Amino acid sequence: MVSTTNTRDYVESRQPRHALTRELYCDEQVYKDDLKHIWYREWIFAGHTFEIEKPGSYFTLQIGDYPIVVVRGNDNNVRAFHNACRHRGSKVCQHEKGKSAKLVCPYHRWTFGLDGKLLYAGNMGPEFETEKHGLISAHCQIVETYIYVCVAETAPDFSAFSAAVTPFIQPHYLHNCKVAFESHLVEKGNWKLVFENNRECFHCDGAHPELMNSFVENLSVAGVGGDENPEVTAFWDRCEQAGLPSRLVMDEGGQYRMTRIPLAEKAISYTMDGQPAVNRRLDESGLHDIGALLYFNYPSTWNHFLGDHALSFRILPLGPNETLVTTKWLVHKDAQENIDYDLDKLTKVWLATNSQDRDLVEGTQAGVLSPAYTPGPFSSVAENGVCQFDDWYCEVMKRRII
Repeated sequence: MVSTTNTRDYVESRQPRHALTRELYCDEQVYKDDLKHIWYREWIFAGHTFEIEKPGSYFTLQIGDYPIVVVRGNDNNVRAFHNACRHRGSKVCQHEKGKSAKLVCPYHRWTFGLDGKLLYAGNMGPEFETEKHGLISAHCQIVETYIYVCVAETAPDFSAFSAAVTPFIQPHYLHNCKVAFESHLVEKGNWKLVFENNRECFHCDGAHPELMNSFVENLSVAGVGGDENPEVTAFWDRCEQAGLPSRLVMDEGGQYRMTRIPLAEKAISYTMDGQPAVNRRLDESGLHDIGALLYFNYPSTWNHFLGDHALSFRILPLGPNETLVTTKWLVHKDAQENIDYDLDKLTKVWLATNSQDRDLVEGTQAGVLSPAYTPGPFSSVAENGVCQFDDWYCEVMKRRII
């Protein structure tokens, strides 16, 4: 078994502006260190508040070894719990989503309230103290319908991210949304390869013909600029005058970033013809073309907001060479399928793009597994976003691995 010390060695051996070393993409101990030092310490995007609108509604997710359930209580508060019964550890909520007046363990019927308190435990004797055996809480924060959870004993500050992202999302009124469709894609690649692939569109012309009907990359997408482009700055000025924050905002450490980008000429949405997929608008800006608001927050999510719909993406690591990618298409809650939108038109571009990205990630994983793989240099023109992600990862790991 490789020692933790070697994970730091791999990180420190990376050449500036080069891809990561082979071991950082495929080593079992590196994966365990990624979980320990990143996934178990950061805020992870779980889902949206409108997915659990009524008391008793819940959904589950798996963060490394931690099964988590997120539930809305009778007091309307959203809480996160470790999804392990306090009796013998069985998962209490075994489905991806559901609704229940109480959370009942299927093994021995221990019954918990929606606030996590233990309500019933049969055959435990008179000395048993019910109040000491409630579900264990996980940290839970909400910003503009986005539910984030953290399994660390002490969670990092959430307020800076919340304050930065709120002005960007707020004008899109996500609290008036619903999930029109969601997809779950297992990519046989390391989670870092999945995020690296997202952080550049160098590959898009050759790999994503559907997406390129509407998407145009510029420097702000990479998170490194955009102010020197007069067309982009004019677009930002127009959107900001209409109440839509647009200029690049990025935290000092590079963990999150928000920016709005113009789409291709005459394109309004991510569709094959570039025209809106949904009749009902999300924003109230009065502008027909608001481009696409993009935001990412490492390590678990990237997002796109358009005038007619929004997309949220979540990644969760399943193993050293396997990642779950969940995509949700969000539309106005009153929009009706086959009346206000056609599901095929709404989802076609990103279903195709996700599938193509999976092929790219899996092909890259197969290549970096080779003992002959040697990290190559990043393009100073088209791969600054990838470099920024790898820089963030390496700096975090250097800081946290003692």
